[in-house]
Amino acid sequence: MSDRLSVFKTYKLYVGGKFPRSESGRVYEVTDSKGKWLANAPQGSRKDARDAVVAARKAFGGWSGAPAYNRGQILYRIAEMLEGRKDQFVREVADAEGLSKSKAAAVVDAAIDRWVWYAGWTDKIAQVVGGANPVAGPYFNLSSPEPTGVVTVLAPQESSFLGLISVVAPVIATGNTVIVIASEKSPLPALSLGEVLATSDLPGGVVNVLSGRTAEIAAPLAAHQDVNAIDLAGADAVLAKELEIAAADNLKRVLRPQPVDYNETPGIDRLTAFLETKTVWHPTGSLGAGGSSY
Repeated sequence: MSDRLSVFKTYKLYVGGKFPRSESGRVYEVTDSKGKWLANAPQGSRKDARDAVVAARKAFGGWSGAPAYNRGQILYRIAEMLEGRKDQFVREVADAEGLSKSKAAAVVDAAIDRWVWYAGWTDKIAQVVGGANPVAGPYFNLSSPEPTGVVTVLAPQESSFLGLISVVAPVIATGNTVIVIASEKSPLPALSLGEVLATSDLPGGVVNVLSGRTAEIAAPLAAHQDVNAIDLAGADAVLAKELEIAAADNLKRVLRPQPVDYNETPGIDRLTAFLETKTVWHPTGSLGAGGSSY
């Protein structure tokens, strides 16, 4: 018989590369699919949301300016670390989604594979959506994709890990920084993901993880003037409508919620959802009296 006391894990927010408790001091109970208590998760506040925006904006310049190949290397390193902590995520996903251990393991494997898939796109997406444009005149006309900026993502409510990875990885793969609001009912896999990111090569502030009441945290982020875009994947129809209206104030890009099977190959829609296109015109010039040009 062991006389050790149980050591319960204290989950915290992940903001700016650090692990603060909620500014409000509030927590809420997280239970499994059968109603059994799992943990107390921090209940984020409006102040926590504002702090996350500051951290994401501070990190944007360095992350968006990093070579795409380097971003891919960092994302692949994160996948390596997820693989090393797979047992923990299998346990958390099984509890969150009411799955058997074998089915939860399949979900976690798919999530890690999804992360690797997006890591491979970092230095390829520009070749797919950018290029040279034919113009009627002596000009080079080149279009290239650039990240939108700071993106708020409402993680899917039911798919606590595969869905989470599917909406976060493409945002940062293309050079954006993100504030993700974890599934309200099942936030633990997202909060544990923050622990993985903190010990990887990912700069602090590129990904910020908040937990709590989705509507309470999302409202100030949708209206925030320094948030450039919002993904409403985890919002119901009523909340999505309210957030769309708030987001219109500074013309945020809005990705509306839609039915998604996260087990299917995702395509590049989420990679391009938060990209802008920069087009540059440059005269071809002329060489000598013969009129030849370059």
